[in-house]
Amino acid sequence: MERRKASDFPQEVLRLFDGYIHGMLSRREFLDRAARHSVGGVTAAAMLQSLTPDYALAEQVKKDDARIRAEDLSYASPRGSGTMRGYLARPAAGSGPWPCIVVVHENRGLNPYIEDVARRLAVDGYAAFAPDALTPVGGYPGNEEKAMQRFAGLDSKKRTEDMLAAVPFLKSRSECNGRIGAVGFCYGAGIVNLMAVRFPDLAAAVSFYGVQPSAADTAKIKAPLLIHYAGLDERIDAGWPAWQKALDASHVRYTMHMYSGVNHGFHNDTTPRYDEAAATLAWSRTIAFFDRHLKH
Repeated sequence: MERRKASDFPQEVLRLFDGYIHGMLSRREFLDRAARHSVGGVTAAAMLQSLTPDYALAEQVKKDDARIRAEDLSYASPRGSGTMRGYLARPAAGSGPWPCIVVVHENRGLNPYIEDVARRLAVDGYAAFAPDALTPVGGYPGNEEKAMQRFAGLDSKKRTEDMLAAVPFLKSRSECNGRIGAVGFCYGAGIVNLMAVRFPDLAAAVSFYGVQPSAADTAKIKAPLLIHYAGLDERIDAGWPAWQKALDASHVRYTMHMYSGVNHGFHNDTTPRYDEAAATLAWSRTIAFFDRHLKH
C-alpha cells in the first residue's frame, strides 16, 4: 500500500489530530470536527485511522541487525516510580565504552519507532537507552490509543522524574564512556530540555518540536542545544520567541532549525505527517551534532 502523506489531508484535520493526540480534544471531538472536512467519501474515522502510526511502514534497523546488540533493562527512579524499564541498543563490534545517548519518546510510551531510533544511534557508534514512561502501567501496550490514555493517567511529576532518572543510569553503565547526550521527540523533546536544565554535565541535547523551559530554568543550561521545529506547528512554535530571548540572555549555545511546510511529528516515519526530506536533513544534523560534541 502506498504511504499516505500529510498533503493527502486538509491542514485543519492535521491540526485537529495534533490536538487529539496531545489530549486537547477527545476522540469524539476530533471525529465531529474532522467530519466537516471529509472529502471524496473519506470519513473522519477513516482519516483518524490513516493518521495513526503504522509501525510496519518503517523499520530502518531491524531488531536482529548484526551490527547492534539490544536488550531491555531495569533502572532505579528513586524520585519517581521506583523501578523503571527501558531499551538499550549498542554497537555489536568491540566492547566499548561508547558515548551514550538517552532517547525520549513521544506521549505514547516506548513504541517501535523510538526503539528503532535507538538502534539507528547504535549503528552510528553510540550506546542508546530509551526509557519507557509507561512502565508503571505495564509498558507500551501495542495500541496507540491505549498508550495515550495510559500516558495521560500517569502522575506527571513522577513521570518526569522517571525520564530524568535515565540520565544518571545510562552514565553509570559500563557501556558508557561518560560522555552523554539526549534526544527527544514531542513530549520527549520537552523532557530533553529539562535534562539540560537538571544535569549540567549533559554534553549535548537535541529536541524535535518540544515544549520550551522557563527563562529561569533556561539560565541553568550548560549543554549545547540543537533545536528542530516544524514550520506548521503553531502550538509549539508559539513558544520559540520567548525561549530564544531567554537563551540569548543566558548565553546558552544553541542552533535552531525551522523546517518550513512540515507538521509536528515530521521525523516519525510511521505516520503521514512524516516528511522524508525534512526528517533526513534533521537527522543528519543530529548525528553531526552528536559526533561533534560526544565523540571529540
